[in-house]
Amino acid sequence: MTEKSKVLVIGGTGYLGKLIVEASAKFGHPTFALVRESALSNPAKAKIVDGFKSSGVNLVHGDLYDREHLLNAIKQVDVVISAVGTEQLEDQDKIVAAIKAAGNIKRFLPSEFGGDVDRVHVVEPAKALLAIKAKIRRLVEAEGIPYTYVCSNCFASYFLPTLSQPGATAPPRDKVVILGDGNAKAVFNKEDAIGAYTIKTVDDPRTLNKILYIRPPANTYSFNDLVSLWERKIGKALERVYVPEEQVLKNIQEAAAPLDAMLAIFHSVFVKGDQTNFEIEPSFGVEASELYPDVKYTTVDEYLDQFV
Repeated sequence: MTEKSKVLVIGGTGYLGKLIVEASAKFGHPTFALVRESALSNPAKAKIVDGFKSSGVNLVHGDLYDREHLLNAIKQVDVVISAVGTEQLEDQDKIVAAIKAAGNIKRFLPSEFGGDVDRVHVVEPAKALLAIKAKIRRLVEAEGIPYTYVCSNCFASYFLPTLSQPGATAPPRDKVVILGDGNAKAVFNKEDAIGAYTIKTVDDPRTLNKILYIRPPANTYSFNDLVSLWERKIGKALERVYVPEEQVLKNIQEAAAPLDAMLAIFHSVFVKGDQTNFEIEPSFGVEASELYPDVKYTTVDEYLDQFV
């Protein structure tokens, strides 16, 4: 039994980051979380940090912009996982530079956790955001840093509680708006499973310099299939309103932020089918549920039960 890699999570108190930290500790990796001093004065973040302490996570003070502390943190570990939020994506070049300077990192997982940015057909304003992720990929590759990119597809808790109806607070009971023809397939994964699959990759030679796609068949649905599943659960047929692609694109242009970016992502996912419209080739990728059948994940069917 080889020793498990020491893992540093940057952005560990964030939405997905905390679940990655928890999974790392649970799977027995010596786990480090880079924590800003300011996080400790935020009651919600402080609570997360207390949870880390009780799980045996090592807290390292510092942030992306403090090179000395960042370098010190990186030198203590084998693997670096970034789970930074949208506004810090571009600043991951600082992590790349520190990893290069440290010279000891066996693998880096940049903050991806969506669709595959090299295989999407996304319009503005979301296009610019995904271009940043692609730019970080190219930088990692140019620097010769070993990597894994995790494409988690749709976060279940973002898309499913309202069946992706903008402005709604619950799943529809009468009428549902469907973008495009509703036949493009998307993938919906609960966030704890995304954390677990991410950690499973860190010592796995099969995922080295590859893209890990979290695309379990049980969580892959067209919008039409998703609505049919919901209808069966509530015992009622919904009125389906289809919005043609030209109208979707017009709506994106006319919407204010942040709705415009959300609709642009919806267009990529539900109209273009960007999460499933390509085969995962062994030359560049692997599929998580095939590689790690031991990870118990929540299916879309099970997830929707809580809203019935």
